[in-house]
Amino acid sequence: MLTKGKLFSTMPKEENIEMEGTVTETLPNTMFRVELENGHVVTAHISGRMRKNYIRILTGDKVTVQLTPYDLSKGRIIYRAR
Repeated sequence: MLTKGKLFSTMPKEENIEMEGTVTETLPNTMFRVELENGHVVTAHISGRMRKNYIRILTGDKVTVQLTPYDLSKGRIIYRAR
């Protein structure tokens, strides 16, 4: 569908998967190794909103990770539990 020069897709946006996990290792460039509740280990980076608000993440923190169905080995940390 074409509206005012912009192309809008009729396909629904892909559904992201949110899972709980624990940070096991801190990597360079604000990347983290996170072990999910189901035992899988993923590499995750901090979401922009967390970066903007200077939320610090340390090893051992409980976090919520958002994964895409396309690549389940990489994710985005969207929440740090207190």
